[in-house]
Parts: sequence; C-alpha cells; structure tokens
Amino acid sequence: MWNSFNTDAYSGMIAETIAVKGHEGKNIRAYYSRPISEEKAPGIVLIPHMPGWDEWCRETSRRFTEHGYQVLCPNIYQDFGSGTPPEVSRRMWEAGGAPDQDVMADVSGCLDFLKSQPTSNGKVGVIGMCSGGRHAFLAACTVPGFDACVDCWGGGVVVSDPSQLTPQRPVAPIDYTEQLQIPLLGIFGNEDHSPTREDVDILEERLKKAGKAYEFHRYDGAGHGIWYYDKPMYRQEAAMDSFNKTLDFFDRNLK
Repeated sequence: MWNSFNTDAYSGMIAETIAVKGHEGKNIRAYYSRPISEEKAPGIVLIPHMPGWDEWCRETSRRFTEHGYQVLCPNIYQDFGSGTPPEVSRRMWEAGGAPDQDVMADVSGCLDFLKSQPTSNGKVGVIGMCSGGRHAFLAACTVPGFDACVDCWGGGVVVSDPSQLTPQRPVAPIDYTEQLQIPLLGIFGNEDHSPTREDVDILEERLKKAGKAYEFHRYDGAGHGIWYYDKPMYRQEAAMDSFNKTLDFFDRNLK
C-alpha cells in the first residue's frame, strides 16, 4: 500500500528501454522497470493507453516497481513510426488503430519475457487504462498465462452497435467473457462517457452470469482518466483510493 515501506529498507530500481519479441516475430521496444534485488518478484504488463507510449505510462511503471513489481510496458504503436507520443498515437488513430491480434501478440511476448527472468516468482498480471484497459481485458480472456487483470476505465469492451467493429477490432472483448480464467479488478468513473455507467452494468452482469471472479469499484464525481494527474480529469481521492485497491489486488494475486 501507499507509504507502507520501512524507512530503514534499501530501495533501488533499474528502468530502461529494451527490445522484446512481439507480433510477427518483430522486436518491439518496451520500457522495463524492476527492483534492484535478488528476491523473486512478480511481473506486470502495463499496456499503453490512447495518448500513446508516453511519459505517464513510464512513470506509472516505476510507481509499481517501487512496490516490488517488475513492469514491462510495450510500444504497441511501433508499426506507426517514431516521434513524440502524441505524433505516433495520432498516426495510429488516423490508420484505424493497432490491430487487436498484433497487440495481443506483443502482450504475449511481454508475458513470456517477464516469466523467463531469473528473478521472476512465476506470476504476472496485466493492467491497462483507457484503450489499454480494453486491451487488458482482451488479454485476460485470450492470452494464456496471466494471473490477474486490472481494467482501468477501458472503453470499447462493450459494443452495442456492430457497426463500431472494424478490421482492427473485429470482436467486442465482452464476447470473450466466458474464456476469462483469472481474477479481474475494474476501476470506473460514474460520469465516464466511454465506458458509460450502462456499459459497466452490462459487463458486470455478463461476468456474474458466467460466474467469474471480479470486483468493480465505481467513483461518483469522476469520469475518464481518474489517475491522470497531468489532466483536468484527475480526481485525487478517487485516484489514491483506487490505486491502493489495485496494489492490494495485485499483492493478493501475484505475491
């Protein structure tokens, strides 16, 4: 939990960009942060959000590492060239998005990398925000080997209009719900427009009907991007409460 460290304890980490095997056998860049320690540690794959493979994702990776996690955040938009995160994500958006099958292959490569590390305890979770939350739910249902999933305000998990499906996103993630075999945590703002409160209700009902292990936390007075302290949508109380709930969830399922 936040501020739970002992002030006498050593703290150190390494954070750097590396290459991991992704879709079509390509080497994709990933931001890798891990504690400096010989103790076995769990892993987290942090899937970037719509603003891209950005500074916020890197800071959040290090934040989880401060709490004992090896974190790998892949550049799932690498096929759209290089540049600043806004430049790359704009090209990705104009091209219709990164294909789900490519993102899942990249995520699977990150999972394999983390589990292969000699300091791994063998357990890996997946987390994503915004479009990354959608990808995290999709990975939890379709990529074998994860042990826990956190979906932070993932829009597009529920698709009510089939015309919204595209060649890049051919199947609504909710349609894979029955394949979910790991615990799921959901963080949502009740004033969000994607996902709406109704979308979250639909997803929760599907999870209940399928008998899945999940817990949802919804926040009044909050919309999209509760944790984004660089944007007006940030909500301090909801952010800290939900971040602590996320740490507790990962600790219970991965440590």
